[in-house]
Amino acid sequence: MNEPSELMPKEPSEVVRPRRKGIYVLPNAITLAALFSAFYGIVMAMNGRFEAACIAIFVAAILDSLDGRVARMTNSQSAFGEQMDSLSDMVAFGAAPALIVYIWGLKGMGKLGWIPAFVYLAGAALRLARFNVNIGVVDKRFFQGLPSPAAAAMVVGLVWVMDDAGFRQVAQTPWLSWLAFGVTLYAGLSMVTNAPFYSFKVVGGRRTVPFVVLVGIVLAIALIALDTPRALFVIFCAYGISGYGVYAWRKFKGKPVSVIATSIDEPEEKGLHP
Repeated sequence: MNEPSELMPKEPSEVVRPRRKGIYVLPNAITLAALFSAFYGIVMAMNGRFEAACIAIFVAAILDSLDGRVARMTNSQSAFGEQMDSLSDMVAFGAAPALIVYIWGLKGMGKLGWIPAFVYLAGAALRLARFNVNIGVVDKRFFQGLPSPAAAAMVVGLVWVMDDAGFRQVAQTPWLSWLAFGVTLYAGLSMVTNAPFYSFKVVGGRRTVPFVVLVGIVLAIALIALDTPRALFVIFCAYGISGYGVYAWRKFKGKPVSVIATSIDEPEEKGLHP
């Protein structure tokens, strides 16, 4: 009598069922918290509470910086989490800041006020899409264009500073509406430029830094505690200009100004350079 063939189908009880896929709770919960914070900011702006709206966007930025790190620390990265993070970023740092600044300072300009708000919104979408497709070939030391959280911090930072200074009826202050117009347009266009903005990804961890860096961090914390709205606005404005300074410096020194595969620090990037 012949032995049973290994190619014969197994009994139903012996069939190995595919493992059901799940969703990692912790990093996605942080992402959802950032999304809620952005939603809360929009609602507060609609109700005229612009200080709370601006704080909500900064809270969303802090949460956004945590979800990826938590996922890596807990080894819970997933394609679902990446897509969720991108969609949350589009709301938190694209739609929410555009709506907040429009309600606060651009609505009184009529259809003209649509321009910077939409340019900012479109810039955030384009910047996030480009980031997702270029993530494997961009020098890790730099961002290609102004990061959307920093752009959002510039826009809502202006709103927070002026609201804290007592400017309530912005529609009756033309120069303030034009200032909001310029800052929003600048932030939106800066997100889609090729200027290299330092990413700070190589700072920390096992990397050493000069002692003066720690002193600078202490001073920055003290300034933020002393006058939070103005300190944050100045810091992010300086960062929003820094990319063009790096671009000009590289151009002056004859170095490559593109951040696409300009570093050979990582092994996977070798061979990408002429």
